[in-house]
This record gives sequence, C-alpha cells and structure tokens, in this order.
Amino acid sequence: MPLLTRIRGPRDLDRLTPAQLPALAEEIRAFLIEEVAKTGGHLGPNLGVVELTIALHRVFDSPRERILFDTGHQSYVHKLLTGRQDFTRLKMKGGLSGYPARAESEHDVIENSHASTVLGWADGIAKANQLLGLKDCPVVAVTGDGALTGGMAWEALNNIAEGEDRPVVIVVNDNERSYAPTIGGLANHLSTLRTTQGYERFLSWGRDALQRTPVVGQPLADALHGAKKGLKDFIAPQGMFEDLGLKYLGPIDGHDIAALESALRKARGFGGPVIVHCITEKGRGYHAALNNEEDRFHAVGVIHPDTGLPVKTSGKDWTSVFGEEMVELGRERKDLVAITAAMLHPVGLAPFAKAFPERTFDVGIAEQHAAVSAAGLATAGLHPVVAVYATFLNRAFDQVLMDVALHRLGVTFVLDRAGVTGTDGASHNGMWDMSILQVVPGLRLAAPRDAEQLRAQLREAVQVKDAPTVVRFSKGSVGAPVPALGRIGAMDVLHGSADLLPEGEERADVLIVSVGAMAPVCLEAAALLDAQGISATVVDPRWVKPVDPALPGLAAEHRVVVTVEDNGRAGGVGAAVAQALRDAEVDLPVRDFGIPQEFLDHAKREEIMAEIGLTAPDIARQVTALVSRLDLGAEVSGLTK
Repeated sequence: MPLLTRIRGPRDLDRLTPAQLPALAEEIRAFLIEEVAKTGGHLGPNLGVVELTIALHRVFDSPRERILFDTGHQSYVHKLLTGRQDFTRLKMKGGLSGYPARAESEHDVIENSHASTVLGWADGIAKANQLLGLKDCPVVAVTGDGALTGGMAWEALNNIAEGEDRPVVIVVNDNERSYAPTIGGLANHLSTLRTTQGYERFLSWGRDALQRTPVVGQPLADALHGAKKGLKDFIAPQGMFEDLGLKYLGPIDGHDIAALESALRKARGFGGPVIVHCITEKGRGYHAALNNEEDRFHAVGVIHPDTGLPVKTSGKDWTSVFGEEMVELGRERKDLVAITAAMLHPVGLAPFAKAFPERTFDVGIAEQHAAVSAAGLATAGLHPVVAVYATFLNRAFDQVLMDVALHRLGVTFVLDRAGVTGTDGASHNGMWDMSILQVVPGLRLAAPRDAEQLRAQLREAVQVKDAPTVVRFSKGSVGAPVPALGRIGAMDVLHGSADLLPEGEERADVLIVSVGAMAPVCLEAAALLDAQGISATVVDPRWVKPVDPALPGLAAEHRVVVTVEDNGRAGGVGAAVAQALRDAEVDLPVRDFGIPQEFLDHAKREEIMAEIGLTAPDIARQVTALVSRLDLGAEVSGLTK
C-alpha cells in the first residue's frame, strides 16, 4: 500500500518510521509531477520543499501550532499532508486553490500569494498567543523563494526580535531563487552561509580540545565562548541575524529529514525567535525542471510529465509583444532602462536584459523600492520602465503617488496580467489598478486593445517626461487585431461612423466606451444591439486617464452611455467617464460594466467573465432593457403632453 494514501492528516506521519520517510518523499514527488503536469501549477517550488514540509508536520502540531507559508505557492505538499490529495482540478473551478485557502482546511491560516508578508503575520499571531496566555504554542513562518528580498520581511524581523520570549520559528527555505536566481545583498549573505559550513565543526573541535588541556584549557575555552560572535563573523557571517536578536540554526540540508527534524525540535524548544536556515533545491527530483535554468519550472502549464514540454502551444501573448517592443525601443533610445521585481521572465523583460544587461535592474521582490529607484533614475535623466503584475502595483501605490507623480517624473509602469486572470485566484486578479491610479494627479493611463496598440501606446508612454505613465494589458494570447474606422479626438472609433452625421439625422442610441482588451466583447455586443434595431457606436479611448475632452460631446449625440472595463467598478473608468459627463453638464444615463468589488474564486477567465456578466450577451441584454425603458418613458411623456 502506498505510504501517501495512509496520510489523511499530519499526525498520521507519526506512525511512519524514519526509514519510511524518504520513500514517502519520493511518492510525493512522483504524485506532484504526474498531477501538476495535467493541470499546470507551481511545480518547481513544491518539489523543493517535500522533506522540509514532512519534517515541519512531524515536529509541529498543526493547526494548534500554526504553520504559515510565504509565498503560498510552496504549499502543495502541505495540502497533501493535511488530507487534500485530489489534485484533478487544481486551480480550476471547484478544485483546490493553488495557494493556501481557509475554506479548504483548518491547517491553512493565511491565503498568502503575495510575498514577504508571512513574518508580519507570525509576529501578530505570536503577540496574540502571549496576551491570550497560550503557552508552548510556537508560530512557524516558512519563508523563501526570494521573499526575504522584500522590505516588509525586514520590518517584521525587527519586531519579532523584540519579543525574546515569544516563540516564532522562522524557516528560511533557501533555494537561491524566487522565480529566477535571487539577487541582492541578502542573497549574497545567504550564499556565504551556504558555502561556509566549517564554523560549527571548528567551534566544537576547539572547545573539546581545549577542555582536555590541563590548567589553561578551561579558561581558554571560556574565552573561545566569549569570542563566539567574532568567530562567526570571521568564519561564517551569520552575525547579521544574531545582531537582530535572532537565534540562528543552520545551514541545514533541506532534503535530510532527520537533520531537519533535529534542527526544528531545537528551534521549537528555544522559546523565542529562531531562524532555521534550510538549503533546498528547486525542482528536485525532476530532470526537466532542474535543466530549466530560467525558473526551474516555477510555474508550468499543462505539460508532458516525461519530457516537461508543453502539451500545446498558444498564440503570441501580450507579454511577448511588450518584450519585443522594449528591445526595439532600447535600440533607439540609450536613456531607456528597465526595472523588474524578481520577475524578469514573467513580465517579458528577459529579451531586453539579454540585449542591454547594464540597463536592466532586478530589485528583488520589492515593488516599493522599484518605484522609488525609478524616481531616482528619472531624476538623473533616464526613462525607467517598471514592469510588474497589475496586482503587485497595489503595494507601490504610495511611491507612485508621492515619489513619482508629486515630482512630475517620467516613469512608465507596465502592468502585466491586468483584469481577470482567473486560475491564480482572488489575489492575482488585476482588478484594482485603474481605480487606485485614478486619484493620482497628472498620471496618464493607457489600455491597449491589441498588439498594434500595445506597441504604439508603449512608445507614446515613454515619450512623456513630466508625469508617470501606465500601460496595462491582459494575461494570455493577444488575439486578432481590432482595426479602427476613424478617430474622434484621440479616440478610435471601432463601430459606427467616425463622421458627424448630417444635421437633423437621428443620432445613435448607445455609445459604448470600450476599455483595452474588452474591445472584442464590445463589438459583439454592438452587433447584437444592431440586430435588435438599437444603433451603437463603439469607441476605444486608448488613453483612459485623463478622459478624452472629446468624449462628453460625442456622448451628447447618443441617448445612453455604456462603459465596459476589466477593472473593479468602484472608481474605475466608468466612474471617471460619468464624472466627466457631469462636469460637462451632459445629462445622460450611464451604465458601467466591470468587475464587482468582491474577491473572485479561482476559475478560468471565461468562466469568471460569464459569472460576473462581462460577456457580450449579458451586456446587450441589459442595454436593451435600458433603452426599452427610455422608449417607454418617452411614450408616456408624449401621451401626457
């Protein structure tokens, strides 16, 4: 009987002998490779934490002793050991989340898919345990995959160290990587610790030898103990952690379960904050992952488990279009520089980095620093392009506002994965950017509808020298070109007439303001309306902030204005358009279609769009009902005159 099938909860691990644990680890790896290959998911990080997760659940009593993961994409093994072994619908509607999820298990504490936050959580929980009188109840914070490059982690470490009697066990899963190899001063420090393994052996040998020396041995041994900190700095500079007041254990072989259990038990018994430094190998046990130097299969789509090759290839995606255009711009402009927050490949900057390595800066998982550093680069005469996922720009809002916009600096922020992204769940939907950025004075925001517009609007963005610019685009394939029929102001007309209608001729019923990738949906909705005798004009503003000055005048030539965006409805483009119409004293019904202000469960993008009513039939149906009410109101008004 396979060992994994016997595990329905963490305490089932107690029934296994130490000799059985390596076999369990191999079963788990085989399971992950086979199952994640079918669905896609974060494969490499989880292959690297198999033994570590087994040891954690053997030493600590979850859920009473809370185990927190940062980032949550390294929690698949945790799911398996806590009774969740059906991975058939991983990241799909109705299946397991790709991250910890409270709705799934009492063992999942934080739904953490943004990095560098777990230590803050651990600090808060440990303080609460102390106030509530919970004794012998350590909090375990598993961090790694580059999460320690984030500033929030160091703010939390400073506070954790203050609680000398609050038991927090910080497990550093050190695989030298986030998505790609981890960079920065901390990465170099951990590398030094990894490669300097003689300290403990030297200290133990010296103490034993001196204590066997007559007369002078014990005094010298005491002196050696007093010099411990200096020796650590000389032989293995782990003093950085101890300077913070944190006990340090390690480095530990993260694939040696016995060594891990021994270190974790020591940490558990210490009664205060402890760092357990574990060396792991991302993608361990899977040759296809280990041979993938780009990201060790950090995240994969559906693949052949034997070869690691994709089952099917998709068309050109938004990210690659951006990456190609950045290289072209880099050749034309010596002042163009690129910044990424530990996501060089995912955001499409790898080609730029290859062509212009000296003009590419990876700042680690530190979006706030990325924005402020960009401000410095712009102040010194360069034009930075900061590329991040749309959801991660939330973390740098203050810096965009106060460091870039306040100083009127030409910095371009490129937001990948904007709108509904789907399978990564609530935290990864890029549904807040156009709302939070609306309040930034002077900022200009572009939402390209196709590849041609992405190239054009990126070029327009980097020409701006006196204000921040933003270009946002969706996840996945870019789709077919959406041609313009003409222009009104700076807006592209996609459906209807770009020319002013002859005087006296009846105007169109509905003006549809299409935002970015929603253009195909808007055109389909317009066709459905036309089929019902409701005339529609579809325009793409291209730059949605500020609202085009020509829009209120165009709106006045219609009976209804409709906005369609893949952003939250609260404070989004629809709200900005409605405000612009009010300011221009254009009194028309405005119907805004967008994402409801709620956290959306993981599912395919098309499933979510259908659930929230962002499909052409849904839009056409509601607009038809609105126009019908206007017609009825006009009839009633005519009868009463």
